[in-house]
Amino acid sequence: MIPHLAISRRRLAFILGGLAMFGPFSIDTVFPAFQLMARDLGVGKVAMQQTISVYLLGYAAMSLFHGPISDAIGRKKVLLAGITVFTLASVGAALATDMATMLAYRALQGLSAGVGLIVGRAVVRDALDGDDAQRLMSQISMIFGIAPAIAPVIGGWILGFSDWHGIFWFLAGFGVLLGLLTAWGLPESHPPGARTPLRAGTMLRDYWGMVSNRRFRLLTLAGTANFGALFLYISSAPDFVMGLLGLGEQDFVWFFAPTIGGMMLGAFASGRAAGRITGKRLVEWGFLCCGVAGVYNLGYNALVDAPSLPWAILPTALGAFGIALVFPIVTLAILDMYPRQRGGASSMQAFVGLLSNAAIAGLLSPLVSHDALLMAVVSACFTLVAYGLWRWYVAHNRLAPL
Repeated sequence: MIPHLAISRRRLAFILGGLAMFGPFSIDTVFPAFQLMARDLGVGKVAMQQTISVYLLGYAAMSLFHGPISDAIGRKKVLLAGITVFTLASVGAALATDMATMLAYRALQGLSAGVGLIVGRAVVRDALDGDDAQRLMSQISMIFGIAPAIAPVIGGWILGFSDWHGIFWFLAGFGVLLGLLTAWGLPESHPPGARTPLRAGTMLRDYWGMVSNRRFRLLTLAGTANFGALFLYISSAPDFVMGLLGLGEQDFVWFFAPTIGGMMLGAFASGRAAGRITGKRLVEWGFLCCGVAGVYNLGYNALVDAPSLPWAILPTALGAFGIALVFPIVTLAILDMYPRQRGGASSMQAFVGLLSNAAIAGLLSPLVSHDALLMAVVSACFTLVAYGLWRWYVAHNRLAPL
């Protein structure tokens, strides 16, 4: 039980984990329907990839505001407003009959979907400190990690008895359910006395201070690049699963289940290690796992003519495990730099990550997703850059808490 919020840690983790699911559900549930949507909307592969890009760009743009608004008026109001907009946007996408309308509602989904993850991180630090916060963050990551594994399965299952419109009706229903859980189950964690006024000038100064802070930049970019190695495969899932692996619309589970299983196992290990192993050592172990995964991925794809199960999935699973070790430590360190602007710090971290993800999905993925070895090379480069930024951070911040 968390006394000052009158809520159990388990219930808080469950609600925040559910709110964080908006993002992966909005992307991964739709993957199995890509070919059907392209046919019905009269567009090609590159245009369908833009349904991810506009979603991520909307997500990134609004991510700069979710946190500061929640710092000013409280976390719960912002969460409920975001859930409402997401639900209405999902209804609009379900009713779309042309590509322009679909892109508009996907952008609106993106503008609202980030509220759960961004504001949820701030709630974690409102509720708990230190090792307890790391444990809660890891529990949320485990719950959140279920979404990318089950989302494409749900999407494929829906296509078994409905068309692609049914997937967006499912997302609308998911929004209604989370709205009810938040309204009646989540207490306000940011009391009026701790709130900061929302002023454009102040917000810009705060953000400039963050991006001018070398510690913030290095940690944010290291986490972003580290996840980019995995997100390249997530955003390329239709080509990777159906093209390179030769599987069907209902077979995305063969990619997502092991990958997200690795992420959930890493989150569990991070929670168990809290208070027993220093954050810096845990991050080093995480990067070691990512490095081994990258080397294996390069070697495997250089030696085979075509990737196949289960060998092609092993590096994404191990890489996801390593990412899950790194993520909670880096995120909490970023939030602790700005105790009065935790929402803003979470927003800026998310903004940088989402700009990267949008570029990967819209620009990089279409260029490399046809070639397994090329994907492995690019993914390994992301990991190498991430580790270099991390070592730069450590070299210049040996006394900084982490």
